Amino acid sequence: MPATPLPPSGDVPTGPKTCDASGMIEIHRLFRRGFGEGPSLVRRVAEGDLDHAAAVSTQLETMSIGLHAHHGGEDERLWSALEERAPTCAGHVERMKAQHSELAVHLTALDEALPAWRASATATHAAPVLAALDGVNAAIAVHLPDEEANIVPVMEYTITTAETDWFAEHGRTSVPKGQTWQQLGEILASQPDGGDEWLHKHMPAPGRWAWALIGRRRYAAHRAALERA
Repeated sequence: MPATPLPPSGDVPTGPKTCDASGMIEIHRLFRRGFGEGPSLVRRVAEGDLDHAAAVSTQLETMSIGLHAHHGGEDERLWSALEERAPTCAGHVERMKAQHSELAVHLTALDEALPAWRASATATHAAPVLAALDGVNAAIAVHLPDEEANIVPVMEYTITTAETDWFAEHGRTSVPKGQTWQQLGEILASQPDGGDEWLHKHMPAPGRWAWALIGRRRYAAHRAALERA
C-alpha cells in the first residue's frame, strides 16, 4: 500500500520530543541487509553441502525470528498507543497493520521452506526458500521506508523513552540462544559507520570490551561459515 503524507491537523504531535526513536531505523538496517543478502547466500551453497546449508539456514531463521518479534512488539504496544495519542496517524497505522500481515505471509513461507533445504541442501528445496525471500524483500522495500517516513517521526512526539526501551528489550530477548554475538555483529555491520556509533550509544564499556575480546572473533567465524564458496 503506498504511503500518503500525514494530513495537516492540530492533532498531529507537536512540542518537545518525548523519545529518541532512531533505534527503529537502526534495526531496520539489520533486516534490509540480512534479508537482502539472503538470496546470494542461498545460491552460494553447493548442492549437498549440508554444513553450509545449516549455517545459512540458521542465519535466515534468526533474521525471521527477529522480524517476527519486531513486528509482534509493534502490534502489541505501538499501534494502539499511536491511535490513542495521534488520531490523525490512524490511516498510517492501518496501512502498517496491512503491511505486517503481508510480510507475515512471506516470513511464514520462509520458515516453512528452510527445514527441508537445511536437511537436503538441494536446488529443489532451495527454490521455495528463494521465492519466500523474494517476497520478504519486496514487502520490506515498501514497508520499512513507509514506517520510517510516517511512523517514526510521530513516535518521537508520542511514545515515551520507557516504551522505546521496552521495544528494544523485546527485540533482544527474541535472539535465539547461541546467536547473541552473531546477531550483534550483524546489527553493527548494517550501520553506515560499521557500528561504532551504535556500540557507544547502546552498550556500556564492559559490553564493548566483551565485543572486542570475544564477540568480534565469533562474528568473523560466523561470516566465514556463511560466505564460503
